[in-house]
Amino acid sequence: MSNKQFIFSSIALAVLLPFLAGAAPVIQHACGRAGQSLDGTWRAIVDPYENGYYNYRMQPMRTGDTFFADRHFYADPTKLVEYDFDAAGTLEVPGDWNTQREKLYYYEGTVWYRRLFDAQPKPGCRYFIHFDGANYETIAALNGEIIGKHTGGFTAFDFEVTKQLRAGQNSLIVKVDNKRHENGVPTINTDWWNYGGITRSVRLVEVPETFIRDYVVRLSADRKSVEGWIQLDGNAPEQQVSVEIPELNWRVSARTGADGRASFIVPLPRKSGIRLWCPEDPKCYEVVLAAGQDRVSDRIGFKTVSTSGSKILLNGQEIFLRGISIHDERPGAAAGRAFSAEHARTTLGWAKELGCNFVRLAHYPHNEEMVRMADEMGMLVWSEIPVYWTIAWDDPDTYANAENQLCEMIARDHNRASIIIWSVANETPRSPERLAFLGRLIDKTRALDPTRLVSAAMEKDETSPGQLTLVDELMYKTDLLSFNQYVGWYDGDADKCDRVVWTFPVEKPVILSELGGGAKYGRHGNVNERFTEEYLVRLYEKNISMMQRIPGLAGCTPWILKDFRSPRRALEGIQDDFNRKGLVSEKGEKKDAFYTLQNWYLSF
Repeated sequence: MSNKQFIFSSIALAVLLPFLAGAAPVIQHACGRAGQSLDGTWRAIVDPYENGYYNYRMQPMRTGDTFFADRHFYADPTKLVEYDFDAAGTLEVPGDWNTQREKLYYYEGTVWYRRLFDAQPKPGCRYFIHFDGANYETIAALNGEIIGKHTGGFTAFDFEVTKQLRAGQNSLIVKVDNKRHENGVPTINTDWWNYGGITRSVRLVEVPETFIRDYVVRLSADRKSVEGWIQLDGNAPEQQVSVEIPELNWRVSARTGADGRASFIVPLPRKSGIRLWCPEDPKCYEVVLAAGQDRVSDRIGFKTVSTSGSKILLNGQEIFLRGISIHDERPGAAAGRAFSAEHARTTLGWAKELGCNFVRLAHYPHNEEMVRMADEMGMLVWSEIPVYWTIAWDDPDTYANAENQLCEMIARDHNRASIIIWSVANETPRSPERLAFLGRLIDKTRALDPTRLVSAAMEKDETSPGQLTLVDELMYKTDLLSFNQYVGWYDGDADKCDRVVWTFPVEKPVILSELGGGAKYGRHGNVNERFTEEYLVRLYEKNISMMQRIPGLAGCTPWILKDFRSPRRALEGIQDDFNRKGLVSEKGEKKDAFYTLQNWYLSF
């Protein structure tokens, strides 16, 4: 394609930057940038009373009397120093502290981390500390100077350290606090483990003085062009930029405006040869973006998703979403927070074996390796923010927190072909305040990304005996009728599935975002005995039969692929701090119901 086959325009930054006012988006594809990994063994001090932070709370401009100063007990015998990272124990990063130290299994509070690393900063470069995620509140300091604060346990963030970075040894101190809060997102009560710590990778990122902070490269809704934009960050915003797809011999270039942004729409020739991304052929192309001295290479697939009546269309063709829900936990008996490509490959491999083409990544953004692996393995994705159960709907700070997490989720993953649904909530009780809160989030989502579907996991209603439907007014705002239902587990016994009738007041694609029940692997008994494999098999058989009668059904994501830790699950000998609704045990053992669902999915 020649350079004449494009249209460029500069678009107002205030309109297009998909982030809260005053906030910079996370650096796109930080794992592919120059720099160095800071993963590995960190020193760690447990501080439940936050003694190491007290003086900073009193006088925020002073860090010398806090753990951020990284003083040493033996440095000056005449002064009292009651901490020393050199003498402290260690924790691995990435990783949660709950599964690394037995004493921290239930711990919720502050842990201080320290990482010493060598650097040789170069003239003309800028440096950032990039966190893939830390739960829940993070405050970081480099060489004794505070570099930033972040709230939210599941989204990526970075702090610029160009001025603080030294040649030679550097001391990075990170205070992580996973205490729950009534006005937090999520709030106090959840049905998953509150894993604390620097749970995902940390990296020192090196970029030129003006660099490509963010970009979008995607297929247009009519599949006739490639469109997108590039956003520069730096003191030279007006530069020549280019986007190239070498495999397609495709390249365009333009000059950004004073706002550092250029957008583009490039018509595709009728015989462009582009392969559309889909589960059966998850083709991803190398896309190279360049601006001045900066160059970024990413792998991007091209697809479209839309709805027509009660159908979901992928690349214009109807698709049934054979799905499963997943928590971001490691496969294997140790459980704990997942973070690696190996974890993602194993987990998505189980979903593939089950016959899935779709996963619901609940109830918060999962680690970036999971979404990138879904791109490569051909797994469609529902991605969600942790607006879960009862939130402080009338608190402006809570809304701002939720919106920021939504913005950060979309910012990190808006180039991932696998994601087809952004979800703004799960099982939230109806009220006018909640409807307004979620309505604003849905509007924000569409403003940030008009190319994907927007929904939420709602709850079904029984308007009269055996008559099931949705009455949630949120369904008029979402693209899907997506809801959780547990007929046969929380709602009656398995035989009730045979008696119910489903109707809906509007025609939209229907997705059962949760269904199922619990069983402990290897526990056998009567089909009517809860937590036996026999009960779970029969429950799935009945649910499958019921789903085949649901009008407009376009997919389902039963709850859940793997047993996961939850402090709400206290039945000793059966649950033992695990939610047992998984089709696979925490050790990777497949329950009999795994094959029941597999047989149905493989029949499509």
